[in-house]
Amino acid sequence: MKLFYLSISNFVTHRGVELEEVVLSYEVAGCPLGTAPIVLVCHALTGNSSVAGPTGWWASLIGEGQGIDTRAYTILSFNIPGNGYDGRLCYSFDAFDLKDVARLFVAGVEQLGIEQIEIVLGASMGGALVWQIGALIPDKCQQLIPIASHYKASDWLLAQTEVQRLLLEGPKPLEHARIHGMLCYRTPQSLNHRFSGEQCSDGTPKILDWLHYHGKALAERFQLHAYQVMTYLTSTIAVAQRAEELRFLREKVSIVSIDSDLLFPHYEAEETAATLGVPLYTIHSEHGHDAFLMAYDQLTEIIHDILLNNENQHYDSNEDR
Repeated sequence: MKLFYLSISNFVTHRGVELEEVVLSYEVAGCPLGTAPIVLVCHALTGNSSVAGPTGWWASLIGEGQGIDTRAYTILSFNIPGNGYDGRLCYSFDAFDLKDVARLFVAGVEQLGIEQIEIVLGASMGGALVWQIGALIPDKCQQLIPIASHYKASDWLLAQTEVQRLLLEGPKPLEHARIHGMLCYRTPQSLNHRFSGEQCSDGTPKILDWLHYHGKALAERFQLHAYQVMTYLTSTIAVAQRAEELRFLREKVSIVSIDSDLLFPHYEAEETAATLGVPLYTIHSEHGHDAFLMAYDQLTEIIHDILLNNENQHYDSNEDR
C-alpha cells in the first residue's frame, strides 16, 4: 500500500498552540475513493496506516472476503501524527491529545471530500478514537465500532501509562516499556498455559526469553520519541466523563469487548453498554487485550453480525416510512 499525504493548515491544539501546518499521512485500500462506502480504521499504539494487504497488521480482518470486505468498501486509515511510520516526528511528545488527533482525522476526511463515513472502526487506543470521532461528527458517521477500548482513561489505565512513562525515561527504554506492556496485553492464564514453567537450553525461563524478545523487537522497529507520543496519547483519552453524555451516539455504536482484557476491563464495556442501551459483543479468550489481534475467527464473526444487524435495522426503518 502507498502512503499519501495531505496538509492541515493553522491547526490550534488543546494547549492553544497554533501550528501553521500539520502533515497527515494515510493509506487507501479496497475500492477507490468516491466509489464505495468508507470504512475509517483507527490504529492502536504500535500500529499504523497499513491495515490491509500483504503486510497489513489487520489483514486477517480487512481484505477480500474478510469481515471488512475490501471488494465492498473503501478502507481509509490515517497515521497518528508522530507515530513515526511516515518518518515524521512531533516536536514534543505531548504536542497533541487524543481529541486533537481526532480533530485532525476529521479535517483530513473533510479535505478528501468525504461526506459520509459508513463505519469508524478501531481497537485499543484506536477504539477510543472511534468514540471521539463519533462525538465530533455524529451526523457523518453511520456506524461506530470501538473494540477493546473505553471512552475515557480509567485510573487503572493512567497508572499503567505512568509506569510506561517512567520506564521510557530509564535505561533500555523501549525494551523495558514493551516488556511491561506485554504483561498488560496478555493474562496470567495465557502466559502460564503457554510456557508451563519451561526453560530454554541455557536454563532461562522461556517466559523471560519471550518478554525480552518482544522488547528487543520493538526497540528495533520503533523510535523512542514516537513511543512516548503514543503512550502520552493513551493517557489523554477523555471523550466524556460519564457514559450518559454519549447517549446521542446510541443508535450508531456497537461495542466489542474482550472478557479477559486487563487494560480495558470487560466490566467497563458492560456498564457502558447497559447505560447507553447499545449492543455489546464479547470476544471470549484467555489472551487478554491482545485478543483483538489473535481471535480473528470470533472478531470476524462479530463484525459480520454487527454489519448484518445494522443493515436489517436500516431496512426496517425504511419500511416504517
